[in-house]
Parts: sequence; C-alpha cells; structure tokens
Amino acid sequence: MRRKADLPSKICEACGRPFAWRRKWARSWETVKFCSDACRTGRRDAARARLRPAGKPHDGA
Repeated sequence: MRRKADLPSKICEACGRPFAWRRKWARSWETVKFCSDACRTGRRDAARARLRPAGKPHDGA
C-alpha cells in the first residue's frame, strides 16, 4: 500500500488547491486539471461570488 504523501499531486486550475492522484484517474492523469466536478463546472466560483459582499475585490484565494 502506498501512502497518500507518496502519490503524485497537481494544483487545481479553478480553486488553486492541491489534489492527489486517484485510482480512477490512472489512465488520464495527464489530462486531469480540476480537483472535483464542482471546480470543473464552475459551481465553486459561482458559490464564492454569491457569498462575497458586493463591492469587495476578489482576493484570489
């Protein structure tokens, strides 16, 4: 068994957080860009926009 720390990881293009390799991505790891379906479809950005007060700039985190 491999430890999670030993698995390859990437940075999500939508949220900027790191995510680790998963077995279901074994054949397509090179093309994986997002950590979740929410990031892939843009739902996470939409939720952040709703929660951010109007007039405040986005800090990028």
